[in-house]
Amino acid sequence: MRIGIVGGLDRNALGFASLARAAGHELASHNGVVAGKSSSARLTSLVRRSDVVFILTDVNSHNAVLQARKVARLHHRALRLVRRLGVAEFSAYLGAQVGERAA
Repeated sequence: MRIGIVGGLDRNALGFASLARAAGHELASHNGVVAGKSSSARLTSLVRRSDVVFILTDVNSHNAVLQARKVARLHHRALRLVRRLGVAEFSAYLGAQVGERAA
């Protein structure tokens, strides 16, 4: 499964990526800054490539949240709006995905 994370702190991206990889998933992240055209295009591309997108609302620009939600709805991507996302919450989500596949 491809997982996208929009927003949050850049320093957490490597930890999330290693957790996803260990669980057999791909992870892409975007810092939520959509000031330029290329950054906005990267955000759109990330959402379109992802099966599920986490959008962090606490550490994110309003425009990035709106853009990611719009693209996710347009391309029928699963969307999870969360205020914050820590390693424990992300790990629990990955564990739930493994449980769903086994059932």
